[in-house]
Amino acid sequence: MRTLAVLGAAPAFPAGLPITRPAIPSLDRVVPRMEAAFASGMLTNGANVRELEAAAASRLGVRHVVAVSCCTAGLMLATKALSPKGDAVLPSFTFSASGHALAWNGLGLRFGECDLSTFQADADDLAGRLEGAGLLCATHVFGAPCDVEALEAVAGVAGVPLLLDAAHAFGATRRGRPVGGSGDVEVFSMSPTKVVVAGEGGLVATNRDDIAESVRIGRDYGNPGDYDTRFVGLNARMSELHAAVALESLADLDENLALRAAVAERYRAGLEDVAGIACQVLGDGDTSTYKDFTITVEPAAFGASRDQLRRALSADGIDTRCYFDPPLHRQKAYASVVNGPLPGTDELASRVLSLPVYPSLRLGDVDAVVEVIAAAQAAGPAIMALP
Repeated sequence: MRTLAVLGAAPAFPAGLPITRPAIPSLDRVVPRMEAAFASGMLTNGANVRELEAAAASRLGVRHVVAVSCCTAGLMLATKALSPKGDAVLPSFTFSASGHALAWNGLGLRFGECDLSTFQADADDLAGRLEGAGLLCATHVFGAPCDVEALEAVAGVAGVPLLLDAAHAFGATRRGRPVGGSGDVEVFSMSPTKVVVAGEGGLVATNRDDIAESVRIGRDYGNPGDYDTRFVGLNARMSELHAAVALESLADLDENLALRAAVAERYRAGLEDVAGIACQVLGDGDTSTYKDFTITVEPAAFGASRDQLRRALSADGIDTRCYFDPPLHRQKAYASVVNGPLPGTDELASRVLSLPVYPSLRLGDVDAVVEVIAAAQAAGPAIMALP
């Protein structure tokens, strides 16, 4: 059994093991695309952007994909296009951009619960919060698909649109179908930590013509081309540079997804017998992008808390994150939102820990991370006794 650095041993990773390393396409593949953009004089919303939109729509199996400057801008514009008449209901266990985009549209927020094993929105709980609301929003957490069928049913009964934050999920599948065509609109991120990388960028996917048209106009200030703006939009256009990077990253998607899945399966196999550790549960037939690989730590069974395990991992040079702690309903930005208690969300947020995962991560390094976690479990009393 490995001796932990937090207890005096040499660290497992003296140079450090980062939680992520962006899978960036080689520069020699990107440059020709940029040379063409420079030659054309179109540095934004040009041929690369149009090719990216078409390629993404084909991959996702949707009628429209609109490229924007970032996922948050996409969420803001998608919300604007949906024109909700009332508060937005969403799970509190999500990234802050989900709530920010809704708040920027002037919507009141109602936070709901999540499932403790899948980490996804609890459709039944959200259903009970929809009376008088105007929008239902949910997230594909950590790249795993949420229960879109249940959420679509809930939204249908309430008569409200469904917006899906798919920031992590480009390349995920729900019961054999690509994530991207559910609800009224889904929005993806292509920031450096995501599976498809643009540097910065977002993709708005929808089968509704009206939403696509609104987002296209909205990303250019609300200007349809005659400079008589139809509504208050944004400067959310994607540059040709970002689209060029994204196109080459998209070409590597299947390979990178397979490498991430191999890392995730190695973690699952290694952690299976570690008491108090559980991995995110996927729906039957679903595949995750594993944008993040996240475990939960049950303190009584593990013998130490999540934070104590994180300290031990850090001493051994292993970088981790506690996504999403605090959840939205406990963030300072939403202190004015009146919301009832969310005990399930609070419990999950106190236990989640995201481990290193990226395509170039060596399986031997995954094994070493697992060994440190197992050693921390075995040394629980000693860890708990540390000042």
